[in-house]
Amino acid sequence: MLSINNHDRDVAQLEYVYPVISRRAGGVSLGINLNPNHMCNWQCVYCQVPNLKRGVGPHIDLQLLATELNGFLTGLLDGSYMQKHVPIECRKFCDLAISGNGEPTTCPNFGDVIELLIEIMQQHHLDIPLRLITNGSSIHKDNVQAGLRLMKRQKGEVWFKVDTIGEQETQAINGVSLSPKWQEKQLKLCAEACPTWLQTCVLKQQSLSDTYEQHYLSWLQEVLQQGIKLEGVLLYGLARPSMQKNSALLESAGEQWMQKFAQKIESLGLNVKVS
Repeated sequence: MLSINNHDRDVAQLEYVYPVISRRAGGVSLGINLNPNHMCNWQCVYCQVPNLKRGVGPHIDLQLLATELNGFLTGLLDGSYMQKHVPIECRKFCDLAISGNGEPTTCPNFGDVIELLIEIMQQHHLDIPLRLITNGSSIHKDNVQAGLRLMKRQKGEVWFKVDTIGEQETQAINGVSLSPKWQEKQLKLCAEACPTWLQTCVLKQQSLSDTYEQHYLSWLQEVLQQGIKLEGVLLYGLARPSMQKNSALLESAGEQWMQKFAQKIESLGLNVKVS
């Protein structure tokens, strides 16, 4: 049975397609893994991908992707897969999510993948969102921008990762040194091309920091003052164990702290969802 505690990319024994139960989506999310090579240009401390390596996604075999997705959708939509593998309370097909074992937008033929996914969704008459879960590092690339514009026509939306603010802070959490201005620039490009949510994983070490909350809220206020339109913020904690070094030391921020933090974000005029 599928569970929020296990997002194994090999659960369906396919190269690119895998089902999960997503807390944030609210049911079954059908994942599209554009990084089956386990390569990512970031290395987040909480990442649950085993054997993660630095690098970019491979060129995607579009024919194989189409075969896998069409085949899996047949069993998912007729209910047979749900009955065998999904708890009854979670039997809702919520979205098609471009995610996986690395940063999906580093895939060389990302735009072609989006075009194919939309074509298949239309063939199956899917009235669900097409979601991209991204760290935003390649949003400025032409093929990614083209893909985002296509997504917007298919109830598409982006979940854009911003876990923390500051170069030292992002190095510690995400394995890369990012300036707040760079994060703002990439976010602006993303939100202009496709409806965008911020997604923020909050660890206990962040919630205990004297500056984390202040820096995050100040940066977010600056983003809004620049006229960048956001759908809202997705705050979440850990649901699955990290496969990275020192993972045993990681804990989620407390629920009470998360709810108070959410209220402060809401005071800026944004919708917030807490998982």
